[in-house]
Amino acid sequence: MTPAEADDVWVGLSHESLPLDRVLGWVARPDCGGIVLFSGTARDHSEGRPGVTVLEYEAYEEQVIPRLEALVDEARARWTDIGRVAVLHRVGRVEIGESAVVTAVSAPHRQEAFAAGRFLIDGLKATVPIWKREIWEGGQSWGLEAQHIAEAPSVTSSPTPAAAEAVAPTPPGGSAG
Repeated sequence: MTPAEADDVWVGLSHESLPLDRVLGWVARPDCGGIVLFSGTARDHSEGRPGVTVLEYEAYEEQVIPRLEALVDEARARWTDIGRVAVLHRVGRVEIGESAVVTAVSAPHRQEAFAAGRFLIDGLKATVPIWKREIWEGGQSWGLEAQHIAEAPSVTSSPTPAAAEAVAPTPPGGSAG
């Protein structure tokens, strides 16, 4: 998992551990004084689910990279000064304490870096077809409820809920709604 050398965007899906230190170093630029890195880390509990031992992620892989790229494009349209952007997600088994997702943004100032970073992680959760299975003491589940995958937000258009549902694949082991 390596970024393109001539590009300021690094998106990816990986079965391997996410390279947090490498992402942090890569996203830095001399013209950017603010860097925000978010790491979503597997924890040992969830609401009503003590003793989580492992997470597993599955993805509609053909749609992940195009949707991540659309999120980055939208972030760049909203915050035109941002420098480098990285959005990486794991698939497969993720042990407690490991990163399942990382977003990183550099910008000349912290306000833009924070805003773009939050937009990216929130947008990823809402628009990218990646599902999580939790395994805990006494059970396992592909999430708390059905998840509808929406289209990536856009400054020029906003899909109707029906349009968003039409593109949403069914999560593993469940129905989309």
